[in-house]
Amino acid sequence: MKKRKAKHGEKIYLIKATLSGWRGQLAGTPYRILAIPGGFTLYNLAEAIVDSFDFYFDHAFGFYNNIQRWTRSTEGYELFADIGEESHFKGVKRTKISKVFDKVRKKMLFLFDYGDQWNFIVELIRIESPEEGAEYPLVVESVGIAPRQYGEIDEEEAEL
Repeated sequence: MKKRKAKHGEKIYLIKATLSGWRGQLAGTPYRILAIPGGFTLYNLAEAIVDSFDFYFDHAFGFYNNIQRWTRSTEGYELFADIGEESHFKGVKRTKISKVFDKVRKKMLFLFDYGDQWNFIVELIRIESPEEGAEYPLVVESVGIAPRQYGEIDEEEAEL
């Protein structure tokens, strides 16, 4: 993932991403707190979340305001819209974090991989000034061990 320093006047968004179960149940961990410039896009945020959990960034995804039933969301942003697939929502590649996370405590469901349905509750914790010399995005806090993205690899697969 490409990192950069904050631009002049750009604020840093501290965003907590907590891996949750189906329908948004939170066990509290694992979670990551990311520092990311508000000028980054939702695509950049998705990549940072996936990277912070040591997953491969290899599936479609979306952000939705209905955490328990994403299909009933009234606000959403999907990669499908950017790649020419049918979508009822805006895309993620041009949508800035600062436009979506417009107030502290706002939460969205980040659904990664519609097949396996990795659900993350994403919440804006605070907005602050950048640290001198820091390159973003960066993981500020990491709690809990991330599960394996894919199941155990058996011996036959290992030989391929």
